[in-house]
Amino acid sequence: MNTINSANTAGSYKGIDRIDVKDKRVIIRADLNVPLSGGHVSDATRIERLLPTLETLTARGARVIVLSHLGRPDGQKKAEYSLKPVAEKLATLLNGIPVHFIADSIGPVAEAGIDALEPGHVAVLENLRFHPGEEDNDPGFVAALSRLGDIFVNDAFSVSHRAHASVFGIAQSLPSYAGPQMLAELDAFKLVLGLPKRPVAAIVGGAKVSTKIQLLTSLASQIDVLIIGGGMANTFLHAQGFRVGKSICEPAFADTVEEIMSRAAETGCKIVLPSDAVVAKEFKPNAPHSICLVSEIPEDGMMLDIGPKSVADFSDRITAARTLLWNGPVGAFETPPFGSATFELAKRVAERTQRGELVSVAGGGDTVAALNMAGVTDSLTYVSTAGGAFLEWLEGRDLPGVTALIQARAGQ
Repeated sequence: MNTINSANTAGSYKGIDRIDVKDKRVIIRADLNVPLSGGHVSDATRIERLLPTLETLTARGARVIVLSHLGRPDGQKKAEYSLKPVAEKLATLLNGIPVHFIADSIGPVAEAGIDALEPGHVAVLENLRFHPGEEDNDPGFVAALSRLGDIFVNDAFSVSHRAHASVFGIAQSLPSYAGPQMLAELDAFKLVLGLPKRPVAAIVGGAKVSTKIQLLTSLASQIDVLIIGGGMANTFLHAQGFRVGKSICEPAFADTVEEIMSRAAETGCKIVLPSDAVVAKEFKPNAPHSICLVSEIPEDGMMLDIGPKSVADFSDRITAARTLLWNGPVGAFETPPFGSATFELAKRVAERTQRGELVSVAGGGDTVAALNMAGVTDSLTYVSTAGGAFLEWLEGRDLPGVTALIQARAGQ
């Protein structure tokens, strides 16, 4: 993946480049909430992204302590949510850097394990969410975590929308810094919404308008072209009087769509909707399907992808743009053949990015999955693995974990 240079991030965040970490206990909040299958890590993407941070700090003589959650154990110790398999996978990826798993995240077990940790070694503590104090941001739990380290580094933008103890509370208790992944994420947002190269376009897809009202409203005030795909396009089409058959649609949000379109008209943002559709009567792999104009969707049909005319139109919008934000597929990409349009657009974005003609930033679980299936993830400017935090930041919300780092900067 093309990484954004985070060494020169301006503004309110302290990075770790110049701090003295030799022999220091450096606590890193990572996001190692990875999928497991049969007790083994089935997708190591988030672990792999953490490796450069760990390699840098251990090479500089730090005693590195990794904090993370895994799943939702609801404040109870549950073996299926243990981070031990994650620590084992990390050990295989760190090329000889010793990794130690510690079977608790606070208390005597954690303290003894960290006391024995040597400079240049890494300790992975057990799942933070085995303790209810983590999600409650309990002062006692914050104090127990803080006793484990000398320095705190938040390298997990993806959990920074949570005011949890390991994200927010600890940052108020220890000297706190933004990790390289955090800075790269913040730089990516600056590229698309800070001082972007214009025109700026966004592709927003997914099933429902209701889940992205604030995002659409925010973008309509900031960008030049808003391309709508996926199931939510049906609600926009419905609001304009089109009949969308059995397609996913939220008629109750027609007024909301009208408000978003009015906001876009006021700010000069062009909203682009599909003009044709790939339609099927059943939603299943390789279901019989046809292509029709959006004005001709049959009553028993459902729009499962955008059609070739829409792909051509959307591609032209991408060609005209200099900056692109992407959140959400334009069709039911997981079910063949209804991923064709998403994959074709993804390749177009990748081509223009690789030629230096486009700054492209994408994020969201389905978006990342679609880009992976298209084989272009490494060809975009930046692809965020954050989910809720990605959306909340784009919506203009304050994220507790990021706010804590700004406060740490102000108090230095």
